[in-house]
Parts: sequence; C-alpha cells; structure tokens
Amino acid sequence: MGEETSGCEEALAHLRQRIAEGEHWFRALLEAVALWRLPEETVAERHYRYLIGGEAFDWLLLAERLTESLDGAIPEDERETLLFFGQAPLEMDDDEFKGAIGSAKHRAHLNYLYGITVEEALQLAVEEDVHKERRAHAGAGQGWVDEEVCRRIYGKERMELLARFREECCLPPSDAISYSDLKAFTYWLFKYRVNNCDRARVASDTRRALLQLSKMEGVRRRRVKPLLSS
Repeated sequence: MGEETSGCEEALAHLRQRIAEGEHWFRALLEAVALWRLPEETVAERHYRYLIGGEAFDWLLLAERLTESLDGAIPEDERETLLFFGQAPLEMDDDEFKGAIGSAKHRAHLNYLYGITVEEALQLAVEEDVHKERRAHAGAGQGWVDEEVCRRIYGKERMELLARFREECCLPPSDAISYSDLKAFTYWLFKYRVNNCDRARVASDTRRALLQLSKMEGVRRRRVKPLLSS
C-alpha cells in the first residue's frame, strides 16, 4: 500500500509540475493517469473506485479526482465539459489516447466502455421501449420500469439479480445500492448477459446499445457546441 500511495503522490506532483512547465493540462492529466496506481481510495469521506470488478477502468472518475487538486490551474469550463460530457479539450485519436495512458489501462478502459457505458445504453434503450408501450396503452403494464427492463434484457427480476450480485461480491443483503456499487452491478450484468444469452442475442443487443450511444452522442454534441463557442 505504501508503494501505491507513493505512486499516487507522484502522479499528482507530476500533473502540477507539467502544467507549471507549460504543458497542456489535458496531456499532463493523461500522463498522471498513466502513473496512477491505486484501484480505489477514500478522500474526505468520498470513496473513489477507479477499477471496477478488477477489470473496468473508470478513467473519467480518476480525472475528476486529479483535477480537483489543481485549484483553478485549468479552465473550469474545459474541465466540466470533459467530466460531464466526455469531451476532451484537444483532438486525440484512440491510438494517441492508448499511448498516453498505457496499454493495460487502455484495455481496462475498453472494458469500462463496453461493460458499463454500452450496458447502460442498452438498458436506456429498453427503458424507452417500456415507456412508449405504457404511454400507447394507458393502464397497461404494472410494476417498476427497471424490473421490466431487467426481465427483457436478462430474463430475471432486478431484485433477484441484485441479490445474486451481492452474494457473489460478498456484500451485505440490501435493496438499496450506492452509486459506486451500481457501476459494479452494471458490469456484473454485462458479464451475466454475455454468459447467459445466445451469441446472436448478445450481438443484437450490443448493436442496439451502440446505436443508442450514437444517438446520445449526437445530442451531447449539440449541447456542447454552444459551451465551446461561448
């Protein structure tokens, strides 16, 4: 743990130093991400879990943690656009991004992208179906929407799936779930779907989720443009 903590301090010091030397803050941030070692930590009573399920790297959460320590050294509007919309202040292709944060973290980032971001998009697409059906047929369909979403995607009730997730992860039984554990649950659901649905269904659901993400990206770009041009 001492070595990991030292690595984290090194990353924070590197970020501040590189910005002070005139490096663009986003490139300096990616260098600090590459140096970071802790999979999770608690700071000022807030728990940060950067590596979910030991496989999925939430690099934007780490970016939030790192940039919190800069005390106005970077443009706040650029920081917010990165953290809330995933829009970097510099043009950078995937190969450049991979080279900046390292191959291992990039693989874990892709696990997060497909195991959490895409899974959330699939859930949202099915949720929209449920809402449309209930609006079209007033009074039809009872119960919580998220329960129906889970039945359609995973073939089981959400509470049953949540209980299995908690048992496998050695978490105490509860109907409530923290935001951090919700991400872990989403990644667990992704792996559950891949392992328990036939390949054609998995491929079809993934295509649908990617289409949903593309639609959301279009909306995001329309919202971000005024921020960048203001």
